[in-house]
Amino acid sequence: MVDVGIIGAGQTKYGNHLLSMKGMWAEAARNAFNSVDKDFQPSQVDESYIGSVAFGGSQLGNTAALLTEHSGMKGKPVRRVENACASSGFALRDAWMAIKSGQAEVVIAGGIEKMNDLTPERKRFWLGVSGDTEWERLAGLTFPGTYALMARRYFHEFDSTHDDLVHISVKNHLHGFDNEHAHIRKQVTFDKAKNGFMVADPLTLYDCCPTSDGASCVILAADHVVKQFTDDPVWIKASAAASDYLALHDRPSITQLLATQLAGKKAYEMAGVTADKVDIAEVHDCFTIAELFATEDLGFVERGLGGLFARESRGMKNSGEVCINPSGGLKSKGHPLGATGTGQTVEIFKQLRNEVEKNRQVRDAELALSHNVGGSGATCAVHLYGRSRQ
Repeated sequence: MVDVGIIGAGQTKYGNHLLSMKGMWAEAARNAFNSVDKDFQPSQVDESYIGSVAFGGSQLGNTAALLTEHSGMKGKPVRRVENACASSGFALRDAWMAIKSGQAEVVIAGGIEKMNDLTPERKRFWLGVSGDTEWERLAGLTFPGTYALMARRYFHEFDSTHDDLVHISVKNHLHGFDNEHAHIRKQVTFDKAKNGFMVADPLTLYDCCPTSDGASCVILAADHVVKQFTDDPVWIKASAAASDYLALHDRPSITQLLATQLAGKKAYEMAGVTADKVDIAEVHDCFTIAELFATEDLGFVERGLGGLFARESRGMKNSGEVCINPSGGLKSKGHPLGATGTGQTVEIFKQLRNEVEKNRQVRDAELALSHNVGGSGATCAVHLYGRSRQ
């Protein structure tokens, strides 16, 4: 089958944007086009897949067509992909499959979200649409409340406390401090993060990612045309996905995400590698407890040891183990829902090509992973990336 390489990737800064969705997408696409080493024209794109929740209902219909006409791809087949916060992770998978099938040679995968032009009340409404409507959202359960329940149960079952989550927050703020695209570029002390404003016990403000505006864009190409565009591609070695029950009360356990475990297992098998070979992992830390779960569910540590992993700062850059969220993760870089998945890919593309800011570069990284979750874990896409094609 055809191998798939990434030939270019770009994004906007995450945060509060004056630009409209059209402007943000045009900027992210332009940055991706300009990152291609050799001459590249939007007319060379065969198809595009754009992930978006359409937060606020600003453009629920024909989102992808509206955006791609503003980046020189008018007339091309396009599609909006919606899978909650995992929308562009699944857009990347769709783009990968379009090339794998032989139906396309050059494909765009991207994502976008405009979140900060709404009132706080409207934001809470739209953030809730990715949860179970009948039994969770209409009963008043918010996503911070959902993850707080998961955290409390984890603390009950395993040797872990809120302090472990504080270590994750401090780490991600440290990683994101030098990231010029990050929404929150400030380091925080352990005491400040631990004693932040209580959002949903035990989660404080510093356990929660911000709501962000932003867009991201990745250009994929089939192996037989990659050389037309670059001599230094990043190869997608595996693409896998899985799902689980939407409502927490239907799951056999709320201290693990089975969709992550299934998708991760498939990805490792497809690439012929094991978790201990991964150098960089961009994981979906919408809340700090979500990163703790990811370190276990993706096999970086055994179940129940995620708290110890965080406590010992083993996910820090250049710690000698897998570096978790060198971008700062959703916690620091930000979380523009639909843009997050391919935003993780942008970070990995630049990390593996040694193109990020000097203070953030992970040394000698060869294999990377992205982990993009929808809602509280009902959907998950996991991708593996490598410097070598095989």
